Amino acid sequence: MDSTIGGPYAQQPPFGMAEGSTRQAVLMLLKTRGRMKAGELAKQLGITEMAVRRHLSSLERDGYIELAIVRQPMGRPTHMYTLTEQAERLFPKNYNALALDLLEELAGDPDTEALIDRLFEGRKRKLQSRYAARMEGKTLDEKVAELAAIQNDGGYMVQLDTDAEGFTIHEYNCPIAQVAGRYQQACTCELELFEQLLDTGVERTECLAKGGGRCTYRIAKS
Repeated sequence: MDSTIGGPYAQQPPFGMAEGSTRQAVLMLLKTRGRMKAGELAKQLGITEMAVRRHLSSLERDGYIELAIVRQPMGRPTHMYTLTEQAERLFPKNYNALALDLLEELAGDPDTEALIDRLFEGRKRKLQSRYAARMEGKTLDEKVAELAAIQNDGGYMVQLDTDAEGFTIHEYNCPIAQVAGRYQQACTCELELFEQLLDTGVERTECLAKGGGRCTYRIAKS
């Protein structure tokens, strides 16, 4: 049996490391004040510029900040540090609450309630169109591995197991769990999406939105 877990969840975020407090302070400053120079960060943190550059180098290596060259009307360009998209994901977002509020508005009106099904179907079609090319020309084994990579990139914390009879995909996180818990269309469309991308039957045996410890999908070898 082969079991793998990958993607961004294979490593701990910087806040959990031994030097996390200083690194977190750097990220918070860049979040609240925008682009900053190393010297400005050092002054705000009360440490030497050499010390702050060690943290900046570590954060840049881990993909949380990037160096931007800002050209001045006169003189040399200025080197500024800014957050990456990966770093932005570390800060709280309230997308689930927004989505639920919007869906509840539709569900509360008899004239628009049917739109909920259409919204989830539309999302499924969009995802199928987005990922179909990644499945072209692949064997079932390769398609399953590609699907696991797609879901892992989406934040689902995927583990893929293979055996003589087929494949098992475990998802230990669901980024839309709050929505899926209220609207089962989300789970139904995900299962249908998997079947379309793999071009074979898929069985869900466990579901986070229904109280399970994970979402589990079984794909038999043809």
